[in-house]
Amino acid sequence: MAVITTIEAQKRSGRYNVYVDGEYAFPVSESVLIDFRLFKGMEIDQELKSQLVDADNVSKAYNRALDYLSNQLRTEKEIHDKLVELEIPEETIDLTFHKLRELNLVDDAHYAASYVRTVMHTGDKGPRVIRQHLRQKGVGEKVIDDALVLYTPEERLAVGTAAAEKLAKRYQRQPFGNQQQKIRQGLMSRGFGTDEIGQMIETLSLTPDVDEQHELLVKQGEKIWHRYRALSPSERKYKTKQMLYRKGFQLDDISQWLADLGESGE
Repeated sequence: MAVITTIEAQKRSGRYNVYVDGEYAFPVSESVLIDFRLFKGMEIDQELKSQLVDADNVSKAYNRALDYLSNQLRTEKEIHDKLVELEIPEETIDLTFHKLRELNLVDDAHYAASYVRTVMHTGDKGPRVIRQHLRQKGVGEKVIDDALVLYTPEERLAVGTAAAEKLAKRYQRQPFGNQQQKIRQGLMSRGFGTDEIGQMIETLSLTPDVDEQHELLVKQGEKIWHRYRALSPSERKYKTKQMLYRKGFQLDDISQWLADLGESGE
């Protein structure tokens, strides 16, 4: 039976070299040293040596996982992908996850709930985008459903309305119809549903600034009118009216401007 003759500390903290029968045999972490109660003079066979090597591999993978978890919460998929990237064997990864779960260091339900709360308090995303994010992180549908229960209709309305207010300021110098369309598109891209978007926009109570809208209409209308100068009068008027309507101006305002333009002799 072989005997451990020396246990020597490495320069790296928490790592040790084990010598058997006077020759270097294998390295172990401090946790493995303690768990297996290794000591000088201890007898060791091939089976125990294999167990020690496997345990040390798990210990190293576990420490890599802890390093990855040190800055923020991670899902099981993220940790798994990181360990694969580090070229750690799948069998060792499975044993590492067993240890992580035992110590409650990985929990997709906790990750999902935490992410939903963060979005509720600091973000501007709706349920659809949240679900997409969690899916990409490898979280299961049932876990996502349970987490999204936290995001109540009242919370969604508050978050979405705040986002709508910012969008309204961003597009306030655009035609009123276009402004509403941009707000709606912005909220849809953030993951809110059609019905609740309508409620959010209604909550804003948006009203056009008559003078500002007229100024915009005149400015853009004159450019379009000039662009179609080569057309016949009726075609020029039709094209200008069509283009201004597409840009979000009201038909009555467009018609009035064109009428005023005609009366001015231009």
